[in-house]
Amino acid sequence: MENYLLGIDNGGTITKAALYTLDGKEVAIASQKTAMIMPEPFHTERDMHELWQANIKIIKEVLEVSKVDAEKIVGVSITGHGNGLYLTTKRGEPTYNGIISTDNRAKTYIDTWYGDSRFETEVLPKTMQSMWAGQPVALLAWLQDHNPEVLDRTEYIFMVKDFIRFKLTGEAYMELTDVSGTNLLNVRDQCYDSELLSFFGIERLSEKLPPLKSSTEVCGYITKQAAEETGLKEGTPIAGGIFDIAASAVASGLVAENKLCIVAGTWSINEYITKKPIIDKDLFMTSIYCIPNYWLTTEASPTSASNLEWYIDKFMVQERLEVEKEGGSIYDVCNQLVSSTTPEESNLLFFPFLFGSNTVPSANSCFIGMNSWHKQQHFVRAVYEGIVFSHMHHIERLLKYSAQPDSARIAGGVTKSDVWLQIFSDCLQIPLEIVEVKEHGTLGTAMCAGVMTGYYESVQEAAEKMVKVERIIYPNTDQALIYKNKYKRYKATLEKMEHVWKVDV
Repeated sequence: MENYLLGIDNGGTITKAALYTLDGKEVAIASQKTAMIMPEPFHTERDMHELWQANIKIIKEVLEVSKVDAEKIVGVSITGHGNGLYLTTKRGEPTYNGIISTDNRAKTYIDTWYGDSRFETEVLPKTMQSMWAGQPVALLAWLQDHNPEVLDRTEYIFMVKDFIRFKLTGEAYMELTDVSGTNLLNVRDQCYDSELLSFFGIERLSEKLPPLKSSTEVCGYITKQAAEETGLKEGTPIAGGIFDIAASAVASGLVAENKLCIVAGTWSINEYITKKPIIDKDLFMTSIYCIPNYWLTTEASPTSASNLEWYIDKFMVQERLEVEKEGGSIYDVCNQLVSSTTPEESNLLFFPFLFGSNTVPSANSCFIGMNSWHKQQHFVRAVYEGIVFSHMHHIERLLKYSAQPDSARIAGGVTKSDVWLQIFSDCLQIPLEIVEVKEHGTLGTAMCAGVMTGYYESVQEAAEKMVKVERIIYPNTDQALIYKNKYKRYKATLEKMEHVWKVDV
């Protein structure tokens, strides 16, 4: 009898579930969009009841489409967007809307904390990461000052995946890889820390933080009520699950120190693993990995492929309508436009800072170098290249702590575009290995369920059995100097623009 693993991924707006065989073959997948609520400027929230119903819907749909008997699903695991905040009572009733990690209401707290001399001497050695407004420490501090009655009603503080696991099992836990990216945890010692919480002014909330578990530990079983709602079998075990950036990494097969993992989605995520944690005030994050005694070193910002989505929505509406009428894809149109140009043809630059930046906090997105002869294809190429350059900006920071990787595994929507992948490879001048997987988040977390159930002894073994390289994109050495000069111009212009953006504050 063939057995299966179920992986669930709760992103910022899309919830997905996928069913896998034990060798990593995707059997069925379902997804459901949830609405983003913006009650005030800089607030990004979601209805947690709607989110739970979305999870019920996709689980039922996967079972229906796959025609797999729920008895054959031996383990479940969940991933989800990092940071944000999900607050409930002990019965799992929300005490506030879920807050998504793009929320920026608490940005003034970040400035205050960075201005405190204790950050570098006492806090950073424990947290190993930067601070930003969408993290739960900042959101909890904001709620404490602006809406304290919410926290009075709250009995559990969750990350999104831990909330969904609680709804399925009735057991409350926080999972280590996820919480290690939130500033709530002493990452160095892998425990909660009263002195750390005191720095953020939220020490009174420590009793609301659930116990800690690892990615591959059993964190409860499907309850009778959850089984009736979803169609899963009562008693099916659920693993701790995994931070979404770690899920993408492990689903890309990042189990060795000589590889780089790139995720080009809403966020530009660039990461590698080490046996020794990297701590630097200029580094975005070091977090706990799902492999014992390994650390995930990450450089990231919301400067990736979502910028292309914005450009299409604003400037290619007619093209999208026309191509979709014929059953085509606007992304194929974009690839054709970029292919019709060459990198040396135009010096048009694009800074992909529509949703945030990896430079000064006040940076704005813009095109620089426009001329009257520029056409649509030059703008689309500039968007492609600008996103790659933003990734390179992060990768350069990572390489301060690491040797040049011999190859990179890449994930995200960009893997559907050979044109874009070639630009990545030509700019980095290393081979890109594309893994045979549609949804890295669901596969990565399903691998944790495989280890939890004992089908695999380790995450490394799960990766060996479930992750397969589909193809490799090799760099064109003839393009190396062209892109080196373009990237040099990008960085020089960026440095000058930082002074302009600072003046605008």
